[in-house]
Amino acid sequence: MPQFHNNAIFWVEVDKIKPNPFQPRKEFDEAKLADLARSIRQYGVIQPLTVTRIEVAKPDGGLASEYELIAGERRLRAAKLAGVASVPVLIRAGLDDDRTKLELAIIENLQREDLNPIDRAKAFEQLTKQFGFKHTEVAEKVGKSREYVSNTIRLLLLPQAMQDALSEGKITEGHTRPLLMLSDRAEEQEVLFREIMLKRLTVRDTESIARRIAFDKVRKKEYLYSPEILSMEKELTEALGTRVAIEPKENGGKLSIDFMGEEDLRALFSTLQSRLKPEGATQESPLRRDERDPNSSDENLVSPQDDRTKEEITKDENTFDPNSFSL
Repeated sequence: MPQFHNNAIFWVEVDKIKPNPFQPRKEFDEAKLADLARSIRQYGVIQPLTVTRIEVAKPDGGLASEYELIAGERRLRAAKLAGVASVPVLIRAGLDDDRTKLELAIIENLQREDLNPIDRAKAFEQLTKQFGFKHTEVAEKVGKSREYVSNTIRLLLLPQAMQDALSEGKITEGHTRPLLMLSDRAEEQEVLFREIMLKRLTVRDTESIARRIAFDKVRKKEYLYSPEILSMEKELTEALGTRVAIEPKENGGKLSIDFMGEEDLRALFSTLQSRLKPEGATQESPLRRDERDPNSSDENLVSPQDDRTKEEITKDENTFDPNSFSL
């Protein structure tokens, strides 16, 4: 159990409390901070902050107390917004080293589920790289499984655009599992990411596509298709902005074009129609679906949903490993 000075709550001026340099949270929701500030103006800070105290020498020979935040940065920021002069604090006895400060800040945020997945991954990575923790040790500290910690750190293998989308809530953690399966196929990974953003694919849809890509990878390794057919398949995929599969058979074959709803089908039809019009036709070709900006604002669009059950999400958190993914 942590030891606190006199097991008492002290009141400290907000300007004397320095932020925790190891705070894993990088983004704070301004609207939520404003809401908390309004609550603090009305009711005050109900839950004390946790700080450490350091005595430093003053130029005149006396001593002054400095405080460094361990837990409660959101409350401290909101208190400043509310114009509160002092806040209640618990002062940890003794000096905490840098590793303990990071550990406590991570645990506080995890207990409130306040960290976005990328901030959590960076915090776990910092514990392992900077302070030499093993994944099992991190897991014990935060009350999670070793697989959960390893899979969380693996999120940092995603390209920056995908990490940003995850941090901003545009995709869910469930969407990253299929994307990570394609880490060794950057083009396919990027196409799938754009499909998630443009088509609002659910996690199940994304997993289904990733499995088919894995199947295609096996199929093409078997040299069943000629280079010409593979080239045509790639060109059609790029031209239409969606996944296209050509399946030759003994007599003829099959051409498959993915679409995710009637609106998507209409857009594909319009694109095909414009490309098949005779030369000289005046109809303007619609914007290719793969040229749209995934980050463009559209109030009617909602973020892709994680349609897995709670049990499936928990199982995937603890057992997912792209290296062992199989059909």
